[in-house]
Amino acid sequence: MQNLQEIFSRIQKTKHERRDIQTQYKDALNASSEYKETLEKVRGFKLRKKQIEDQIKAELGGSYERGEYLKKDIQNDQELLADLALNQYVKGEPIEVKDGDDNVYEPVFKVTFKKTNQIRPGGA
Repeated sequence: MQNLQEIFSRIQKTKHERRDIQTQYKDALNASSEYKETLEKVRGFKLRKKQIEDQIKAELGGSYERGEYLKKDIQNDQELLADLALNQYVKGEPIEVKDGDDNVYEPVFKVTFKKTNQIRPGGA
């Protein structure tokens, strides 16, 4: 069985190789005059799209603002739901919720690693 460090190191090596390939790809795109012309057209369309969106938002007024508030409210509730589910899991309690159609949902836990910038004695 492989250990965590071996797998982590393999992932780091693969990410580095992928980054190198992405750099080559971006360099090739930047060397293409057709790509640059198309990019300028896209920027123009994006600007026009933004103008239209802003106009529609202004027309909707409070309704659009309410939608943005609800979006943040949903994010906060999802965070609260995740925290409560984790607490129940730690306590060994069953975890499930149902929607309006009696569909059952179970939590899915995910582990990620974050760089801590801690230097350990001996370089390990």
